[in-house]
Amino acid sequence: MKTGLISVSLAAGLLLATAQGGAQTKVDPGLTAYKAASGVSGNISSIGSDTLNNLMTLWAETFNRFYPNAKIQIEGKGSSTAPPALISGTAQLGPMSRAMKGTEVDQFEKKYGYKPTPIRTSVDALAVFVNKDNPVKCLTMAQIDAIFSKSRRHGYREDIRTWGQLGLTGEWANRPISLYGRNSASGTYGFFKEHALKNGDYKDEVKEQPGSASVVQGVTVDRYAMGYSGIGYATAGARAVPIAASDKDKCHEAIADEAYSGNYPLARFLFVYVNKAPGKALDPLTREFARLMLSREGQEVVVKDGYFPIPATIAKEELNKIL
Repeated sequence: MKTGLISVSLAAGLLLATAQGGAQTKVDPGLTAYKAASGVSGNISSIGSDTLNNLMTLWAETFNRFYPNAKIQIEGKGSSTAPPALISGTAQLGPMSRAMKGTEVDQFEKKYGYKPTPIRTSVDALAVFVNKDNPVKCLTMAQIDAIFSKSRRHGYREDIRTWGQLGLTGEWANRPISLYGRNSASGTYGFFKEHALKNGDYKDEVKEQPGSASVVQGVTVDRYAMGYSGIGYATAGARAVPIAASDKDKCHEAIADEAYSGNYPLARFLFVYVNKAPGKALDPLTREFARLMLSREGQEVVVKDGYFPIPATIAKEELNKIL
């Protein structure tokens, strides 16, 4: 499995069914239904990823149906806010759309003497969005790099600034590509920089947005725009462009089976980090919230929010980390 990318084994146990509006992912029937524990109440805080913000909110609503006396606070300003919040103890849940960096793990370990525990909660196809009226059919990773980065580490032959350079004709040909992206606090910003730009530098003209929704909104209202965001923020006004790993590869859509197979080049896990001391139980609130995320009900929430659920095999592996 490539670092940060999806293992081909993910497809096991997952069903795709056709629903109105396209392919709708169904949860693995092998996932366990959630059973409430007794005596769970109190306050719990989640600080971290904007990509996971809606998902954390939906999980919290589901959690409150089981535990009406639990109070859950959620703040989603970016994945880089999760490690300091876990280290300081101001949050028990640290949602991140990328894996923690080595330096972040080191800072946590320096304080606690052990590493934070990552929980794989769901799968995302990090999408490159264009306006719904845009006719572009496919982009290679090298083209994406040449559009968003001034470094061009994928080796594309030229800097790409207009739609005509991507083969569009007529009114599109001479139009500049208006670029939208996330700010540096974002895990999506970091993941896209690492995988799409090979850690090259973003162009200065990328309009940095504080949240995923505002990237997609920018693309929706700006006919000549392009932006990147988690697939869970897709709207009717924007379209995810199929992506090819290279000019020798075919295009792969930002859909569940392409993410599970590893064919979609920007597939990734979405994590929630917790502070679990070796040999010690998690506090009941954090443990039950994690159990809920990994349950059948929790994964149904993943589908509802537009992301892709994990199979029962991975849910079991993640449960073993926290129980």
